Amino acid sequence: MSASRDEPATEVDPRSISEDPTAFRVTVLQGPDGGASVRIDASNPSSVLVGSSAACQLVLHDPKVSRRHASLDVSESGLRLADLGSTNGTTVNGLLVTECFLKGGEVIGVGGTTLHVERQTAVPSRLTNAVSFGRLVGASVAMRRLYPLCERLAASNITVVIEGETGTGKELLAEELHDAGPRRAAPFVVFDCTSVAPALVEGVLFGEASPNGSSRGVFEAAHGGTLLIDEITELPPALQRKLLRAIERGEVCRVGTDRWLHVDVRVIATTRRDLEKEVEAGRFREDLYFRLAVGRVELPPLRRRHGDPALLADYFCKRGGGQHSLPPDFLRRYEGYAWPGNVRELQNTVARRLALGDADPDGDGDGEPDEKEGAPENAFRWVLEQDLPFTSARDLVATEFEREYVQRVLDQHGGNVSRAAAASGLARRYFQILRARQR
Repeated sequence: MSASRDEPATEVDPRSISEDPTAFRVTVLQGPDGGASVRIDASNPSSVLVGSSAACQLVLHDPKVSRRHASLDVSESGLRLADLGSTNGTTVNGLLVTECFLKGGEVIGVGGTTLHVERQTAVPSRLTNAVSFGRLVGASVAMRRLYPLCERLAASNITVVIEGETGTGKELLAEELHDAGPRRAAPFVVFDCTSVAPALVEGVLFGEASPNGSSRGVFEAAHGGTLLIDEITELPPALQRKLLRAIERGEVCRVGTDRWLHVDVRVIATTRRDLEKEVEAGRFREDLYFRLAVGRVELPPLRRRHGDPALLADYFCKRGGGQHSLPPDFLRRYEGYAWPGNVRELQNTVARRLALGDADPDGDGDGEPDEKEGAPENAFRWVLEQDLPFTSARDLVATEFEREYVQRVLDQHGGNVSRAAAASGLARRYFQILRARQR
């Protein structure tokens, strides 16, 4: 998924770039923090958080308000308000809501505090016209307001936490922050907290002594460069204190030794979970959270990136060889689709279409299949030739296997789900889940 940093990753008609939405100001009407306010416009790089945590942009000293109670951000549809799973809920004009769009004049209730929404005139465009940050591509307002923040973070050495749903591009952004920064010539090392057994995590992180000699951990391997700790909320609580020390003091001690080693490492962490809720539940250290979140980026889900699905589909199509064109109504069939797998799902959808052509069960039959299109047996070879990131390639192959397997066994049993599940050796419910994924 390479793209030159000196040239745009893709060409975009400037007219397709959304204009700045209207700005809003949210002011505390009643509650311990009466008079406090926050302005929200398109230049806010991430959602504005409302809650009792010091990490929120609008901090409320109300015991009935959750640490991270609600979020606010502007879009083409107005001010988006989302309750973040708060204990006491969020209301708008007295009605309980989970997510809604506001136009101005509404009264929001959070805990025992009431807020007033005022519509304001947006400042003339402060959004960048960039359509990418390295290989991170997007022309939507939600993405363009992130790029200036990414540029600043790349030029610094502060720790960063990147939040976002699965498939939004967290690991890709971390690598781009490294490649655009002063440590670009040094190692970029990835440690996935979900891929190592809990008993082995400490040795992998900090190194360990063994009968055959000491082995270095990922901190030492990243010396001088960047260490990405992927899905940091999965890190065992017992190791969070040691990680905090490694970040703060720049030193690690190999397991089985008492020798401290100096390491110069920039740490970037990613998570798909709400870190505030993990802190509140006692599963994540608050001091480690604040040490990591010196810089914070919230990658928006694809469903909130207006116009980007078509842009990304074209981008991935060109990356697939440059000689392919997607049928005109390819994405039309996905209008209104929520893309639960986000950019990764879209990338796999495009790759499947390029690999299978008319043989793609989701295809529309338009276009002439070439040598690799229309030949399912060549899909595996084609995936390897695309040099996709490991997780994307693996997900694409697994998805195609599930699709072919489920359809084949259903055909063998006349479409009867119970008999097909029994023949597959799978529980009927799990077989139905696999089947639903193919729709």
